[in-house]
Amino acid sequence: MKTTIRFAGLPVLFVLLLSACSKKDDENTTPKSTLVTVTAKNIDGDAADKGHFTLFSLADNKVIPNSDSATTKWDIGFRSTNIIINGGVSGPGAATAQVVSGIFNDLLVAPESGYVVDGTTLAIVDWYTYNRTTHIISPVPGKYIVMRTATGKYAKVEVFSYYKDAPTTPDGNSVARNYNFRYQLQANGTRDFK
Repeated sequence: MKTTIRFAGLPVLFVLLLSACSKKDDENTTPKSTLVTVTAKNIDGDAADKGHFTLFSLADNKVIPNSDSATTKWDIGFRSTNIIINGGVSGPGAATAQVVSGIFNDLLVAPESGYVVDGTTLAIVDWYTYNRTTHIISPVPGKYIVMRTATGKYAKVEVFSYYKDAPTTPDGNSVARNYNFRYQLQANGTRDFK
């Protein structure tokens, strides 16, 4: 009788073990993609020339008040043609960045290395050209920013116009210091942009 009871409980134990193993196999070990693609328009780059950076949160897609400059609420800042990141001498965040060459949509994985913080030289330089004859600022085609945000998430940012309402051909009447850019933010912490 004792032998029968032991063998009767064996199938139940076997089913429980199999179901426990199958749950582990079904779990997704890769973080789910939380890729956000946004176009930001007419972000004031100190058009009134007040000497302050306009701070911007990529995660929230909004301008952050300068009173929050000593926080990690912002990722990137704009003043005239200068772009800062929330890291290094510019802020308390963990932001690092680099300007890369290529086609924005073709970058599917952020580089592992090459990132720098703002120091005596800003991390984001050489993103534009200046025409001395027309006095027009133009983003360099095929140049864009890859960065880790203030909170350590990866993003890529491409400025496509420095003028209000992003005119196709800016001229002397175009209102400058208005950043228009598109960006992708991978909120799950991976370097994956696909």
